[in-house]
Amino acid sequence: MPSFEELLACPRCEHSLRDLRCTRCGAQYQAPGGIPALRVPADARTEAVRRFYAQAPFPGYPEKDSLSALRARAARSQFARLLDAAIPGDAVVLEMGCGTGQLSLFLASADRVVVGADLVRPSLELARAAAARYGLEGRFVETDLRAPGLRRGAFDVVICSGVLHHTPSPRAAFASVARLVRPGGILVIGVYNAFARLPLRVRRSVARLAGYRFIPWDPVLRDRRTEPARREAWLRDQYQHVEEHRHTLGEVRGWFRENGIGYLRAFPSALWGEEPGDLFAQEEDEWAMENFAAQLSWMRALGPEGGLFVTVGHRLGAG
Repeated sequence: MPSFEELLACPRCEHSLRDLRCTRCGAQYQAPGGIPALRVPADARTEAVRRFYAQAPFPGYPEKDSLSALRARAARSQFARLLDAAIPGDAVVLEMGCGTGQLSLFLASADRVVVGADLVRPSLELARAAAARYGLEGRFVETDLRAPGLRRGAFDVVICSGVLHHTPSPRAAFASVARLVRPGGILVIGVYNAFARLPLRVRRSVARLAGYRFIPWDPVLRDRRTEPARREAWLRDQYQHVEEHRHTLGEVRGWFRENGIGYLRAFPSALWGEEPGDLFAQEEDEWAMENFAAQLSWMRALGPEGGLFVTVGHRLGAG
């Protein structure tokens, strides 16, 4: 298994690090609080997103949280269960855009090496503190996915969910993330769906008219009514974000083709009546009309919680 530092790279020239010094350009990096700072200066829009999440890291942790409670929350998510079941126990995994690290910590079991990367240091500090509470090894790095301080082709599985649609150019951001997957490895991408996001956009319009004093039909806000911090984090992330894009399955599959990623499946399934048993298995067939109709159905299935859908692919080439 590679060490944590062997998975890192200089964000300026992409070469390896030794004691956080680039072996090529000589740039020296620091790791305050045990979190390597491998972030280069960003454009104004990216910096606005970083400041947005620094004010209210997302998602927050409940009070008196525990590892058993984290696992129980994750177990309620079909996607999290399928992802955990599909990833081999000895895989090298990257969660790009890990936020406060809850999925990374959930997946950090067996002999997996799981790295969580994010643009926002306050989020990573919460993730590292949670890892210490849970008795887990927390491998977290502060970096920008457009110039990642991570080694190309080093990861068996790369997960980037809820991130690309908050970047100035999701298509370019996808290309950067895809380079981190090893040949034969798996890429898991989650973005807002153009159709499934419509219910939240309606709720957001009502909320804006009401000055955010009234937000109708949001089950997440209802469930978090006794957790003010987590409720505020959801409100900001879903209703007041400074950068948001929405995408179709066909658009994301186009990104896959452009970057040498073979399409495997969508979650929820883009096939009528299919229930995926293996998240990394190839869908049975393809039909554009069925895919389109499935996306329309996602307004009901995904709309209550924001409309995020997942697309899974594998990097073409020898493993």
